[in-house]
Amino acid sequence: MSLWHSYIIKAYFCTLILLMNTLLTTNTKTHDEKRQGEAFAPFSVDSNQYKKLFYIESYGCAMNFADSEVVASILQNNGFGATKNFEEADLIFVNTCSIREKAEATVRKRLTEFRRLKKSNPGMLVGVLGCMAERLKAKFIEEEKLVDMVVGPDAYRSLPGLIEEAETGQKAVNVLLSRDETYADIAPIRLNSNGVNAFVSIMRGCNNMCSFCVVPFTRGRERSRDANSIINECKTLFNDGYREVTLLGQNVDSYHWVRENTKENGEENAPVTFSLLLEKVALIDPLLRVRFSTSHPKDITDDVLFTIAKYDNICNYIHLPVQSGSSRVLQLMNRTYTREWYIAKVNRIREILPDAGISTDMITGFCTETEEDHQQSLSLMEYCKYDLAYMYFYSQRPGTLAARRFEDDIPEEIKKRRLQEMVDLHRRNTLQSMQRDVGKTCKVLVEGFSKKTQDDLQGRNDQNKVVVFPKGNFKKGDYVSIKITSCTSGTLIGMPCKDLFNL
Repeated sequence: MSLWHSYIIKAYFCTLILLMNTLLTTNTKTHDEKRQGEAFAPFSVDSNQYKKLFYIESYGCAMNFADSEVVASILQNNGFGATKNFEEADLIFVNTCSIREKAEATVRKRLTEFRRLKKSNPGMLVGVLGCMAERLKAKFIEEEKLVDMVVGPDAYRSLPGLIEEAETGQKAVNVLLSRDETYADIAPIRLNSNGVNAFVSIMRGCNNMCSFCVVPFTRGRERSRDANSIINECKTLFNDGYREVTLLGQNVDSYHWVRENTKENGEENAPVTFSLLLEKVALIDPLLRVRFSTSHPKDITDDVLFTIAKYDNICNYIHLPVQSGSSRVLQLMNRTYTREWYIAKVNRIREILPDAGISTDMITGFCTETEEDHQQSLSLMEYCKYDLAYMYFYSQRPGTLAARRFEDDIPEEIKKRRLQEMVDLHRRNTLQSMQRDVGKTCKVLVEGFSKKTQDDLQGRNDQNKVVVFPKGNFKKGDYVSIKITSCTSGTLIGMPCKDLFNL
């Protein structure tokens, strides 16, 4: 959903690009289309320092990009060095996504290109990592003969052994899902980072069986990472100069961790909930800004909202996917809430956090969706007036509950027309949201140069809106107080009104 990106989602800028994409996942991080296929190397590599070089190309959501950092760490610890030049790589890995049909088609095309490259470099190995590997398993090897290795998202620790097996000419596959793997003890290598923003995975898997979503089948059941390892990782990032962390999970609000040894120093250890974890990260330092993604509406609690309100360095921004404004469609989607319940949750957020930015995910054209259902989605968007939204038309994903139970019966031209109506409404609402900020002052964390000119810097405010301003003497990682003077539908434009924000 970075960066992204410097690993951060520039959400609105991606909206128009996303229009023609297909199925959106529930509870997972939103895709940044500008990062799809991005290749990473954390440092310049001396080929003599490592026995072999590896190349990783990533697709999908923020979780996949974070997983690539785990893979890089495992490989480096086993003597492999990263490269951004796939032509010099001994190992090529494609970290894949199964959420949308387009993502899978892109990966297949890329794998075909790498297979052709192997003709000139027969010793090179090609592997598929991640969700697509989990879903299609040995199909890549047995039917299409595209790759040498297929490795699911819970099997990255086995990579060194799988590489050795593949080097003998055998095809190597490990797609076993785990009930407890969280990679808590592995320090990710920050790939292609801007040194300001970082993602920290706090849990894996998903227990929500939304009928359109393939994630529970590709990433397994929920399991929460050791809270102490999360805090230590965030502390290390802060000490290394990072000033923002985004806590990642398919459904962060269901985070729940209990120490295996329930007593320490004779005292009971209480479970760590998400609200408590948020507080622990916020207390690392006031200069460390904290974000999180994604929240399922049924699980976000008042405790979380009050924790956000309590700490200035926890951003007032919540991604709250709704998927549809029709209670009937929500029931078919197995979202476990109604339209009225969701509206009450949004009202509660704005009661406790009046200045909070709220974003969402929406799917048009889900199975049996009527024109009345579509109008209910539009009226919900008009009521909530989201600051950001990710909108897609539905396409069926093999293996999901919807694929087994329902007919994909809405013609594509109707899906696209409904999607365009939704986008048009959202554009009007976001422009109004931006215009309401003109004249206000906000705190911005500097992330780097503006995309248009190096005379300007850009960062994001508390509500996750992109802010552009003259660079002056500021640098990446500074907090700057910006007076907003104008805007576009996707960007706030302003002038510094203080040297540095007075924390």
